[in-house]
Amino acid sequence: MRSNFTQLYLHCVWATWDRLPLITPDIQKLVYAGIIKECEQLKCTVITIDGVEDRVHLLTAFPPTISVSELIKQIKGSSSYFITHEVKPREFFKWQGSYGAFTVSHDAIDNVANYIRNQAIHHSQKSIITAWEPTST
Repeated sequence: MRSNFTQLYLHCVWATWDRLPLITPDIQKLVYAGIIKECEQLKCTVITIDGVEDRVHLLTAFPPTISVSELIKQIKGSSSYFITHEVKPREFFKWQGSYGAFTVSHDAIDNVANYIRNQAIHHSQKSIITAWEPTST
C-alpha cells in the first residue's frame, strides 16, 4: 500500500447537565448545525446527528489524526460556547462531562444511522438499544 487508508466511524452520545431538557425544539437545529460545523473543521464527516431534549447522538467518520477524546472535547466545547454566547446567551446551558463512544464497522453504518435518526421515536416508545444509550452519560 502506497498511502494510508482508514475507515473510522464513531457513534458518540452525550447528555445535557443533569439530563435537563435543555435542547428545546427552538434551538435543536442550531445546536446540531454548530456540532456539524465543528466536525467539518476537525475534518470529520457527519453521517447523521439527532437526539432528544437531554442528549445528542452523532455518527461521524473521523481521521486518524485526532483521538476520540479530543474529538468529543472539541465538539462539546465549541457547541456549548456557541449555545451560551450566540443561541441563548441569557439562559443556562451545559453538557455533562461524560460521554459514550462506540466504534462502528462499515457494515453497521446504516443500522446505527437509522437508530440515531429515530431518537424521538425510540425514546417515546421505550425501544432504545441500551448498549447505545450509556446510563452514565
